Amino acid sequence: MCSFMVYTKNDIKKEDYLKEFQKISYRGPDMTKTDFCHGMWGFHRLAIMGLEETGMQPFYYKGNMVVCNGEIYGFRKIKKELIKEGYTFKSDSDCELLLPLYEKYQEKMFKKLDAEFACVIYDNSTKDFVAARDPIGIRPLFYGYSKVSGSIMFASEAKVLIKLCDKVSPFPPGYYYKKGEFIQYYNASKTKKVIDDDLETITKNIKKKLEKAVVKRIDSDAPIGYLLSGGLDSSLVCSIASRHTKKPIRTFAIGMSKDAIDLKYAKQVADYIGSIHTEVIMDEKQVLDILREVIYHLETWDITTIRASIGMYLLTKWIHENTDIKVLLTGEVSDELFGYKYTDFAPNAKEFQLESEKRIKELYMYDVLRADRCISGTSLEARVPFADLKFVKYVMSINPKKKMNTYQKGKYLLRKAFEGDYLPEEILYREKAAFSDAVGHSMVDYLKEYANKKYSDEEYKERIKKYPLHTPFTKESLLYREIFEEFYPSCSNMIIDYWMPNKNWEGCNVNDPSARVLANYGASGK
Repeated sequence: MCSFMVYTKNDIKKEDYLKEFQKISYRGPDMTKTDFCHGMWGFHRLAIMGLEETGMQPFYYKGNMVVCNGEIYGFRKIKKELIKEGYTFKSDSDCELLLPLYEKYQEKMFKKLDAEFACVIYDNSTKDFVAARDPIGIRPLFYGYSKVSGSIMFASEAKVLIKLCDKVSPFPPGYYYKKGEFIQYYNASKTKKVIDDDLETITKNIKKKLEKAVVKRIDSDAPIGYLLSGGLDSSLVCSIASRHTKKPIRTFAIGMSKDAIDLKYAKQVADYIGSIHTEVIMDEKQVLDILREVIYHLETWDITTIRASIGMYLLTKWIHENTDIKVLLTGEVSDELFGYKYTDFAPNAKEFQLESEKRIKELYMYDVLRADRCISGTSLEARVPFADLKFVKYVMSINPKKKMNTYQKGKYLLRKAFEGDYLPEEILYREKAAFSDAVGHSMVDYLKEYANKKYSDEEYKERIKKYPLHTPFTKESLLYREIFEEFYPSCSNMIIDYWMPNKNWEGCNVNDPSARVLANYGASGK
């Protein structure tokens, strides 16, 4: 995971630029470089592919420049083709491909990439700056307009732009920017056809495409680890990876000291696949002590994002401090495709599909944001197999009637796809527990208790009046919002709303994002 900051002019003080740019150095602790020839460019590198200094960015080619935080899958094949066409590579970095590809295809390049990326290109022939972000928004990208001249500035995180820009916004996934316009090149939430094959064909394709998605993401010159919660999604990623590596994979799980739901299941999966497994235990003090740091890294006030980030951040922090691992595979994005606990209440197939489309569009503000910011915040890189574009496109195209929970078991298609010897039967068909619950119900209880003690009822009613946009509706949400505002005043627009179940559906009009409050939670908490 790397970071960059690009300003399209040179009219701010260099020391002001460098001071802000340094705030995201944790995303790329291996090397740092700045260049002030065409605007102001800065890059912090976490070396994953092509570990030598030759892989440092910006890359230059025929007067063009590029910085990219990303992974380009299948780059070795593309590289061979470009070599045949006469391009001479200076490094083993996958991102060096971007400039010769841009020369060849211009903006059409972005739709051709099989990648998780955010990048900025300087086109020397037109003197234009071109920026783009992957269709799911796996890699973060923000933009703002300079307080000095109103010129656009790009960066990997919002925190470096706030003092220099009047307004900071997330760069929309699946778009590129050129000549002042944001143009959509790919909409991952929409599909042009409906796949209505029989279940055997559908589940066979799900299995094949997810396996390919995992395998392409274990190509790394740096050591890889796996986050294993013991739930279906991360367990499948780990199981698939274990079949395609020569040595046992390294898996990691975290839980509260007294009531961690998932630790026992993670251990069961680890034993089954033969991984080298590590358990990390956290307690109430760690949860409360780390809260401000987590919100600073997340750049959000959303309740469920913050809850789920605490365990993930503490776990990845431990991994960074105690191992040589630089890359982590995770299980995010499965819920948006196959359904949550609350989508069991979807009234019909059309509503199910519309909800899935909404969640895919908003991923970059919630689960994907959490995975990126928690993992990059501890100087590691996240890779998300369920977000593979071919996999997402296929699952989104499946007739939603077949994805709805008419089987008395959520995510039935995904479970059925991996029947056999991938996972123990009781894991494969185990009820889902959300990560913020699965680390132990006591974690959320501690946070609520802390917030309830911090504010009296009168204080709560008075303080929420300060926030007419996205008004806090519980003492816990007020706590998060006030911490957020300390770090990011007047930036609440960066998140569209609180992540909550669809309140228009019967059974989903709840006042808490946790699946614990739903009537169908059942065995999820056991």
